[in-house]
Amino acid sequence: MSLQEIIQQFPKTRVPAGTHIFRQGDACLQYFILTQGTARMFTRSVNGKEILLYRVSPDSVCVLTATCIFGGSHFPAEAVAETDMEVRVISKPQFEELMTHSPEFREHLLGGFGERISDLIHTIQKLALESIEERLLKLMLMQPQNIINLTHQQIAEEIGTAREVVSRHLKKLEALGYISLGRGSIELVNRSALLTLFNSST
Repeated sequence: MSLQEIIQQFPKTRVPAGTHIFRQGDACLQYFILTQGTARMFTRSVNGKEILLYRVSPDSVCVLTATCIFGGSHFPAEAVAETDMEVRVISKPQFEELMTHSPEFREHLLGGFGERISDLIHTIQKLALESIEERLLKLMLMQPQNIINLTHQQIAEEIGTAREVVSRHLKKLEALGYISLGRGSIELVNRSALLTLFNSST
């Protein structure tokens, strides 16, 4: 039986954008496989700052949920539906049964572990080794267009800092004439100057 045929055996649920799927400390009683949409996995510092760990997209693996089920532990982070989602819900006993008796499911799950662990290591390295300015400049320069439709809060969540810190750095860049701030958007006025600044800070 193919992986898709296995997944289709389980009940389908729609999850609206903004819904909390897991909160930190919740028991892991179900495993979810996304078939549509995106979920954001993040943790919070003691002062409430959100730190993005990774995103889960259709048919990808959520390492945190799987490891919680394996270890019988509580969820160490938070999971929120970033968009409207469609998921297949697998109970803990069904998950354990699949891991034991379905090579297709087991290979899918274990195959995704490497990618997710790499994402987590990258996040740790970014937070430990890159300054906030570097993270902010990298995020802006990675955008394909010069108009970036992100709020200061969304940027803060992406780079793992507070909204006030992002706003302060953005205003400094605007004063230099490198960007122009709008309501819920940023225009990259001088991309080459931003790149020079980024290269000088790394």
